[in-house]
Amino acid sequence: MFGWLATDEALLGAARNIIGHLAPRLKSRLAVRLWDGSRLALGTGEPGPFTIAISSPGVISSLLRRPTAANLVEHVMDDSATGLQRPQRNRPDFIQFHYDDVPTEAYRLFLDDELVYSCGYFTDPQGDLDQAQQDKMHMICRKLRLQPGEHFLDIGCGWGGLLCYAALNYGVRAHGVTLSRQQFAYTEEKIRRLGLERRVTVQLGDYTDAEGTYDKIASVGMMEHVGIANYPAYFGKLYSLLRDRGVLLNHSIARRARRTAAQFRKLRPEFRLIQKYIFPGGELDHIGHTLEVMERHRFEVHDLEGWRTHYARTCELWCKRLSASRDEAIQLMGEEKYRIWVAYLAASSVGFQDGLLRIFQTVATKQASKGVSGMPLTRRHLYDIATPAETQAA
Repeated sequence: MFGWLATDEALLGAARNIIGHLAPRLKSRLAVRLWDGSRLALGTGEPGPFTIAISSPGVISSLLRRPTAANLVEHVMDDSATGLQRPQRNRPDFIQFHYDDVPTEAYRLFLDDELVYSCGYFTDPQGDLDQAQQDKMHMICRKLRLQPGEHFLDIGCGWGGLLCYAALNYGVRAHGVTLSRQQFAYTEEKIRRLGLERRVTVQLGDYTDAEGTYDKIASVGMMEHVGIANYPAYFGKLYSLLRDRGVLLNHSIARRARRTAAQFRKLRPEFRLIQKYIFPGGELDHIGHTLEVMERHRFEVHDLEGWRTHYARTCELWCKRLSASRDEAIQLMGEEKYRIWVAYLAASSVGFQDGLLRIFQTVATKQASKGVSGMPLTRRHLYDIATPAETQAA
């Protein structure tokens, strides 16, 4: 008995020494909780709200033998007591977890009431998620300067939150496009439930399938999936869909520029991890290049706002809400997907908080001819409290 205790204490001591050696080099805001319950910072400062739990000495041994992102993810997804079990052949394809048929009920566990799966906007730093998403949709509509009767297009419309909000509060005719059959079906049902059939439509397909001419276009959280090489086609398509002087709001995640293009193309391990396990095929640009491509396609950029602190808070709340519904989430999506979703949301929150990830909202107009843009001279319109519908009701 005493020999086992001594061995376990020696292993705990070794683990603490390893973490103490790594902490000044990693400079992380994460903490580590060892199998005895003790908690250590994985950096030099005060750790943030997220903790990596080490279930056994074998986990540390495994990571020392194979210190790769893939090995770390396998341990995160593993719920065995020893942490040594390797993924079996019949486990789900890791790459596809983000796009598998996860039921809408699973998203309800951590998203807001409108199922908005993008960055919230916190007018109150301690505000709740539902209000932040309402404020985000209100801000997008103000940036687009939506007016009653205008034709509005939402590229990658998700579960239809922004579509219906814009129609109800700004009086527009709204059309959305989504690749997800689940989101398409949900949005169609929501349109009927709200009695918006004459003002809101939704289309199952890619953004390249959209047709017509629109006064205003929003692309929220979609460009990350386009691929940098496809930006000319992407912005060319959006330009073709807008009327002259029409307004585009492009909302997308980015990462910072590097000294050279070669350095930018060389991804850090955490970005390779995201590409492999979270967003296969997705790419994050730096904002300078995105603006350059927009200008090449005759968009005039008027406003640029960084929201990374807002997204850090959003992902933190998503992670906490999903963790609080652990049992129900596992029933809906399975143990492995649940564990990787929690890890992904926690890592995203830290990434935005530390500046590894950025997110920007860019407002631009189509400039098909010379002359003024028609945009206001100041930003006063962005901070009017009431929506047009609220103003009319008053």
